[in-house]
Amino acid sequence: MQFTIEWQDRLGSTNSTMRERISLGEKAENGWILATREQTCGRGRQQRKWVSMPDTNLCFSLFLKTHAPLIQIPSLTMAVALAVNDLLNYYQIHSAPKWPNDVLVGPRKICGILSERTDCANTTGIIIGIGLNVNMSKEDAEAIDRPATSILMESGIAHPPASILDALLPQIEFWINEWEKGGFTAIRDIWTEKAGPVGKAISVHDGDVRKSGTLAGFGEHGELLMKTRDGIETIWSGDVS
Repeated sequence: MQFTIEWQDRLGSTNSTMRERISLGEKAENGWILATREQTCGRGRQQRKWVSMPDTNLCFSLFLKTHAPLIQIPSLTMAVALAVNDLLNYYQIHSAPKWPNDVLVGPRKICGILSERTDCANTTGIIIGIGLNVNMSKEDAEAIDRPATSILMESGIAHPPASILDALLPQIEFWINEWEKGGFTAIRDIWTEKAGPVGKAISVHDGDVRKSGTLAGFGEHGELLMKTRDGIETIWSGDVS
């Protein structure tokens, strides 16, 4: 994959900006990356906001040209989470992917990923938005309503976000190539190893609905399988704890 990186000083959301530019007729090449030094209105799952101060975190969106159906988008997000996890492990940060779209260090979130399909004019593909905490301070993390951490907090070393992007791209290319070979089936074993183990107690809540059981594995497209007293339940979305 040939990456083309475009840096902007300030954007509301890299995903929203990329989607808008495509909808207005801009041709999106496979591997186009839109990155920003400051993000003022980033989006996560369930419309959560994610704000990044200037040169603090790595905020970017990647366009992947593909006709993969909607059902395969969750597993692409999971493949990218494996890429981020590999990068963090290289920096001696003991992280793990969390279903469906996060990377954690212990109980603390260090990265979130949001993938969206776009089909405008002659451009069909998936926009993958990645927010990786690079230089977030302990004070900034404590101001967030959920446990968070960063590369700086875990390693004691600050990095230019652009250098982290450069180091991450080979990992992204590798895991997207694996995903393109066979969807989630191609990455299921390593995902289960990293995000498991099978049999651990989990609780999933989605809105007002909460279910508890044990992890039974992951389905054909990355859906979570949970064993409850009523049998195996298939779960497509929700927050796992």
